[in-house]
Amino acid sequence: MLDSIENVSSLYDRVKRVIPPMEWPAFEGDIEAILRLKRERNAVILAHNYQTPEIFHCVSDIVGDSLKLAREAQFVDADVIVLAGVHFMAETAKLLNPSKTVLIPDMAAGCSLADSITAADVRLMRERYPGVPVVTYVNTSAAVKAESDLCCTSGNARKIVERLVQEGHERVMMIPDEYLAQNIANETGVNIITWAGHCEVHERFTPEQIRELRAENPGIVVLAHPECPPDVVAEADYAGSTAGMSDYVAQNKPGRVVLITECSMSDNVAVHHPDVEFVRPCNLCPHMKRVTLANIRHSLETMTHEVTIDASVADRARQAVERMLAI
Repeated sequence: MLDSIENVSSLYDRVKRVIPPMEWPAFEGDIEAILRLKRERNAVILAHNYQTPEIFHCVSDIVGDSLKLAREAQFVDADVIVLAGVHFMAETAKLLNPSKTVLIPDMAAGCSLADSITAADVRLMRERYPGVPVVTYVNTSAAVKAESDLCCTSGNARKIVERLVQEGHERVMMIPDEYLAQNIANETGVNIITWAGHCEVHERFTPEQIRELRAENPGIVVLAHPECPPDVVAEADYAGSTAGMSDYVAQNKPGRVVLITECSMSDNVAVHHPDVEFVRPCNLCPHMKRVTLANIRHSLETMTHEVTIDASVADRARQAVERMLAI
């Protein structure tokens, strides 16, 4: 554990390729305070791949995509969990750690997918399609998860759908991400009922942009997130979760690559791959960017904002998440 400003300063070596030297002094004070507060509070920080490098590489204890954070949240040995991400992720951490204090630095850090559907919507879908299993993307509220049979992430959605087919289901309902559901249907041939929810970051990418990137950067490898529209995914060399994209770069070492997803992802992966050139079309998630070093520090200083879930909702939502993790 770092306990001096000298050691905090040495963290700059991790991020010097993506943070200019003139910016680093503005981060040091908050980083030092956060590291001290984590010791005092017996706290850990879970950070999503879309967090900025000074958060992702310098103060976080567990980093990854939604699936990894959900898995690792089960085994956290701490009294306090700070979720450097968006609200549904903090709720998932709370579902899996009901006895721990879970904090989110900004309660307004939401998600366009989570906002696109309600528990009442799911109940109406069940009435319309009786007997069809409901697979709910993890990017949803606990109340929506509670109305579902099980959850999925972009990293395991195909496996979840294929398991349900093996169990004898001819149709599957996958909500709320329409594009993820369509991309999984294209991969598997399964009849998937969709909901018209979209990620406000990924829906902005177009096939024309991909073709322009290829024309301007001969030989570039294009990796796309499955929340992108199907015609964008069709233009890519690989489609997968943020963890899948990171693994692709590590395993294949492309000379030049573009990640068709939230732009902080490229910075965080680039830290580990100085030999790879990253082309960065920048679509920012305004919700992820509500989390900063300053409000992580404030969260630990004041123990705000605590995430709570009504017990009647939590028990049912937890089952949906645990069924996913079991598969």
